[in-house]
Amino acid sequence: MLYVLLDISRTWLSDHSLYGLFSVLDQIQFRALASAGLSFIIMLAVGRRFIAYLRRLKVGDAGLSDADALRAHTASKANTPTMGGALIIFAVGVSVLLLADIRQFYIQMAMIVMLCYAGLGSVDDYLKLTAARRGTGSRQGLYAWEKLVFQLGLAFLVGLFAYRHGDSGAAHSMAHVVNLPFQKSYESVGTPNPSLWYLPLGVFVLLSMFLITGLSNAANITDGMDGLAGGICGAVSLGLFVLCLIAGKDSWAQYLLVPHVPGADELAVFAGGMGGACLGFLWWNCSPAQVFMGDTGSLALGGLIAYLALIIRQEVVVLLMCGVFIIEAGSVMIQVGYFKATKGKRVFKCAPYHHHLHLSGWTEQQVVARFWIISVLLVVIALASIKVR
Repeated sequence: MLYVLLDISRTWLSDHSLYGLFSVLDQIQFRALASAGLSFIIMLAVGRRFIAYLRRLKVGDAGLSDADALRAHTASKANTPTMGGALIIFAVGVSVLLLADIRQFYIQMAMIVMLCYAGLGSVDDYLKLTAARRGTGSRQGLYAWEKLVFQLGLAFLVGLFAYRHGDSGAAHSMAHVVNLPFQKSYESVGTPNPSLWYLPLGVFVLLSMFLITGLSNAANITDGMDGLAGGICGAVSLGLFVLCLIAGKDSWAQYLLVPHVPGADELAVFAGGMGGACLGFLWWNCSPAQVFMGDTGSLALGGLIAYLALIIRQEVVVLLMCGVFIIEAGSVMIQVGYFKATKGKRVFKCAPYHHHLHLSGWTEQQVVARFWIISVLLVVIALASIKVR
């Protein structure tokens, strides 16, 4: 909003010698950093009142785990408010609306992804939290197939519209290029690179469905300990902040030999807002947590991370950053598959993997801190990998 107002009034400001006072808003790096700072401030300023509001509504997490072995560990958290992810969405939304160029397609699509996945998560959270008051037989959240159909359907539309928008009319578009580690994926305008591969529409849409649905669910699975998902999402968001700036600036993309996607640098405002909001959320969510993000936050953050990776053509690099998410989701699939195949046997004491470590003797704080450390290291390694080409 502020950038749009600057753009509209640019001539008038210049004529009245006032443009210099606001010219800093023309710098995408400043607006992206300001988005991070603003969303963090919003989280701190509004957090206490929002948590008190959730307590008045009695929006507590009544069923943290179905595993008997974990009930003793989670009993003290039974009345902690959840749906705190709504505050994250609010902080990111305000920051982006104020500081991003909201006329851009990629920003509009990111907002749609965030709001739709947050809406899906809030419905699921509400059904879980109100099951007791609605009586015996009430639904304990959305059915798995309902969530999956919504996630896949939205991801299908996102992939379709993103592909159409990235079709510049040329034979090939860098918005569709296959970008693998250690591959030189840059192509100058008017100078085709014969070594590059380009995804057709069908494959691009399938990739979108797999990536967005998979990462949104992986983030949701990881959200099981105080500060765990929030800290990891914050670290990944800061990595995406850098990648979006690189992808959107032609000279930087050319220097690092990565795909240049015009307009992608504006998504750094979104990534910055996510990072600031996640760090601000940790103020209230660190152990002992005063609020949980719930499906409202985890589904939206996971979906946004995947969407940004898809647009800037850095899926593999971002998946490396999200290594903890992948391990957590993989542990659930292994546990369920092995349990069904062996009719009752288990690989882990409990899944996801963070609960296995907890039951194996690690304290919750140790699990969270070590997973944070691993995530930061993965982000550093992922960012370093784009220079090795």
